[in-house]
Amino acid sequence: MANPKQEIKYTKLFINNEFVDAKAGGTFVTLNPATEQPIVSVAEGGQADVDEAVRVAKAAFARGAPWRQMDASGRGRLLNRLADLMQRDIDTLANLEALDNGKTFADATFDVNCAIDTFRYYAGWADKIHGSTVPSDGPVLTYIRKEPVGVVGQIIPWNYPVLMLAWKWAPALAAGCTLVLKPAEQTPLSALHMAALSMEAGFPAGVINVVNGFGPTVGAAIVAHPDVRKVAFTGSVETGRLILAGASTSNLKKVSLELGGKSPLVIFADADLDEAVEIAHNAIFANHGQNCCAGSRTFVQEGIYDAFVAKAAEMARQRRVGDAFADGIQQGPQVDEEQFRKVLGYVESGVKEGAKLQAGGKRFGTVGYFVEPTVFSDVTDGMAIAREEIFGPVQSILKFRTLDEVIERANNSEYGLAAGVVTKDINTAITFTNAVEAGSVWVNCYDYVVPTTPFGGYKQSGSGRELGYSGIELYLETKSVTIKLPAKV
Repeated sequence: MANPKQEIKYTKLFINNEFVDAKAGGTFVTLNPATEQPIVSVAEGGQADVDEAVRVAKAAFARGAPWRQMDASGRGRLLNRLADLMQRDIDTLANLEALDNGKTFADATFDVNCAIDTFRYYAGWADKIHGSTVPSDGPVLTYIRKEPVGVVGQIIPWNYPVLMLAWKWAPALAAGCTLVLKPAEQTPLSALHMAALSMEAGFPAGVINVVNGFGPTVGAAIVAHPDVRKVAFTGSVETGRLILAGASTSNLKKVSLELGGKSPLVIFADADLDEAVEIAHNAIFANHGQNCCAGSRTFVQEGIYDAFVAKAAEMARQRRVGDAFADGIQQGPQVDEEQFRKVLGYVESGVKEGAKLQAGGKRFGTVGYFVEPTVFSDVTDGMAIAREEIFGPVQSILKFRTLDEVIERANNSEYGLAAGVVTKDINTAITFTNAVEAGSVWVNCYDYVVPTTPFGGYKQSGSGRELGYSGIELYLETKSVTIKLPAKV
């Protein structure tokens, strides 16, 4: 049930199955982006807190510790128990997301359900992770073991807080790792509630740790720590570079990155126009445009371009913007003032560079970080709104003529996270999906992400894949064992 006055129970750091103050005693305020007012102060971790969290995570991973002795099926049962508790607390988690992030309560509820699905999916994998035997020349037996990496550091973004937590926790725990999570400083509240649920579910002390704080302190400390064997990060390309640099100068820890996108959605003239407009609308405006795989370059074939632009602009004007807890609201605020000003700056840039503003383009209201759903037509490839990740509710509509042309233009980007195509011609669809440089491609739909399918990007959109079995592989080491035969005892 939507509750804008949700009680905040957990505001400290979570280390070794205890909620504790930061060692330095610091706190920071998390804001409600709809009101620009403080929600609550939370503990601000630092280097010493990361050191302690890693220490207990390492102890929990040690040979002989309860977590290491637990059967793989036992890990699966714990993940399912955590999913059960999330289902019980779904309203609480959704309320926390809506308060802290600004997304609508309905969207937040959808996200929590997706997170529950993710935990259940990986619960099923826990006792199915196995190696193999391989034929080797000579009198030997050779087999391959799959073993957990160890202590992992996980750094998640603010756009899908509880869902990104699930994408990180679930495969790592199924694999048998222990972890230290840094939630985004804008949205720590749902992660702390999840920490409490993990303790209630029965995860042993030290397996799951949550350290609130900021990138230059907590994030950097996790990346540099010599006992962290792997870092998983979702966020910006700029921060991804810093993480790679930090890993290279510490212990060369493994790194997986899910970074930004400037994803093309291509609408061919044979598409059903109304359906295409709706697909494109949801592809960019979902989650207030704060979506790494948003369809932020809408390519429309010239024969239907003008009609598409008119319908797209009208649909944007009809989109209901407002407080996350109000009935019928489709779009809440941007997450903070920095993101709000960034989005409006891109709108100003689009106007200056000659794109035609068809809808929106201004602040919505006078309080909160709300931006009107914005539509630009006559966008060209060289404009900033067509090249750079805006991460906001701004649709850029570009015109194209031929399939070959649009493939080349779609691929002319430093990003390669996702892409989509809307057409009734299966040959066109397959040609495009085979040629486009993107980790996920959707045909006649968009942003259809489920736990079973790997997710990640080409080029500067990252390295590694989350979800599916690929998500577990990020947290495994491969060991080859060769035994001379006959074996002597």
